[in-house]
Amino acid sequence: MSNSADSPPGPVRRSIGRPVRLLTAAVFALAGLIFVTSFNTAKGTNIRTDASLLKLSDLIHERDRKNAELGESTAVVRQDIDALVRRDDGSTAAEDAKLRALENAAGTKKITGQALTVTLDDAPQNATANPGYPEPQPNDLVIHQQDLQAVVNALWQGGAQGIRVMDQRLISTSAVRCVGNTLILQGRVYSPPYKITAVGDRGKLRQALTDSPAIQNYQLYVKAYGLGWKIDEHGKETLPGYSGAVELHNAKPVE
Repeated sequence: MSNSADSPPGPVRRSIGRPVRLLTAAVFALAGLIFVTSFNTAKGTNIRTDASLLKLSDLIHERDRKNAELGESTAVVRQDIDALVRRDDGSTAAEDAKLRALENAAGTKKITGQALTVTLDDAPQNATANPGYPEPQPNDLVIHQQDLQAVVNALWQGGAQGIRVMDQRLISTSAVRCVGNTLILQGRVYSPPYKITAVGDRGKLRQALTDSPAIQNYQLYVKAYGLGWKIDEHGKETLPGYSGAVELHNAKPVE
């Protein structure tokens, strides 16, 4: 019995094999081109660990470290300048007292007194809704800019004499800003948990936090999804003076 009916005719089989061989040759040619290009780009270096390819997060943390160092050196220079000004300005005692009061109000001098610290934190990983609440969206589980601002505003409303966010003293030009759930404050970058410390009458500070509508709303998310909320009281706490630049570069006078 002939086997011709059981196998495809010869011409058809060759026409199938020819494109396959051409495709294989093209793949090898492309692989060779990629290899040569990679070699010329690397020039003998490891392109996976080249400094130019550092992660953006690494660059941010490096800049944050340098900003911290500059802040410390600025504080030292400012202390030297203040000492020289007080020695040579010839001001009266009354004028010196007025200057000290202005410095305290500006937040450039350290302050000591009763204090409390509010700690805000993201919800635990894989957090789910407590009974009676809808399932959370991703934004429900992280600290946002408005949460930090709500606490800061309430503490000022409660008569805080000075406020520190993380390790930085706030002044009138300080802006509490977040990108995602990362805090950017005066050139520095911070991640949760966020600690906000205020010096003042602790009873009034607590009452201001309780009365704040924005914080009342935040408390709903604390109950529903486990966002972090903690208040610690301190019998005596010292807040450092603000050590950064105080000059305004973009402000314009109101006409």
